[in-house]
Amino acid sequence: MNRRNSRIIAMMSLYTKDVNPESTLDEVLSIAIEDDYIEYDKEFLKEIYDGVLANQSDIDYYLSICLKNYTLDRISYIDRALLRIGSYELIYTTTPKNIVINEIVDISKEYSEIDDYKTSKFNNAVLQSIADKKYETILNVKR
Repeated sequence: MNRRNSRIIAMMSLYTKDVNPESTLDEVLSIAIEDDYIEYDKEFLKEIYDGVLANQSDIDYYLSICLKNYTLDRISYIDRALLRIGSYELIYTTTPKNIVINEIVDISKEYSEIDDYKTSKFNNAVLQSIADKKYETILNVKR
C-alpha cells in the first residue's frame, strides 16, 4: 500500500507540475497530506517524481510512439501523469511490468475513470505497448 500511495502522490505532484510548472514537490506534499496522515514510501515517491521529470522528454517520446490516433496533449493531465509514471517504471526500473501496469490501471479506475472503464483500458493498452517495445529499438529510432 505504501508504494501505491507513493504513486498516487506522484500522480498528484506531476499533475500539479504540469498545470503549474513553478510548483515543487514539497509544496504538493504539504497539500496532499495536510488533512490526512497517509503512509507512503518517501524514497520511492522521490525516485518516481525526479525520474519522470529528469526523463520526461524521452518518456513523452516513447509515449508518442505508442499512442494510436492521439497526441499526448489530448490526454487529461491525470492520465498523462499516470502514463508518465508507468512509462518511467517500465523503462527505467526493475519493477515487474505486470505490477506497474496493474497499479496504474487501478489508480486510473479510481481517479480518472469516466464511464465503461474506457480510460483505464486506454492506459492499459498504452502501457502494454510500452512494455512490449524493445527499448533499444525505440532508442535507435530516436537517434
